[in-house]
Amino acid sequence: MKETLIKVLKREKEPPSEEISGKSIGLIIDGPNILRKEFGIKLEDIVEALERIGKIRVAKVVLNQYAPQGLIEAVVNQGLEPVIVAGDTDVRIAIEAMELIYNSDVEVIALATRDADFLPIIQEAKRKGKETIVIGTEPGFSVALQNAADYVIKMVSKVED
Repeated sequence: MKETLIKVLKREKEPPSEEISGKSIGLIIDGPNILRKEFGIKLEDIVEALERIGKIRVAKVVLNQYAPQGLIEAVVNQGLEPVIVAGDTDVRIAIEAMELIYNSDVEVIALATRDADFLPIIQEAKRKGKETIVIGTEPGFSVALQNAADYVIKMVSKVED
């Protein structure tokens, strides 16, 4: 059952069905892909959306070596773990996600990315009995990734007048 949970955390929206409420969540955020100024997505929006679903037990933000110090501080201030990588972040995201898939204390895998390269991660998580959530935004939010996940959270950037 596919369900779009939140579009920019509209306060009037109801929380998701009881199917996944209260479950333990492992979150991996693809920093260079999601945390861009042009998208206007804030870490606290992602955290708040997931806390409506369950309890975040593991939360990591994978960033490259060019991440500004202010972003790293924001990650830490939100209670998330920054993972700094020299070069491309995709391999490290895959490793972190696989660790969550094989962690028996995590029931739901949440992946914040728009990148279809992570489709095998979602598929493997489902094979291992984990529920899956993808969090992304347009433009470029992979349709294949959305269709593979159990739940989709579409973040919509707030437009300032």
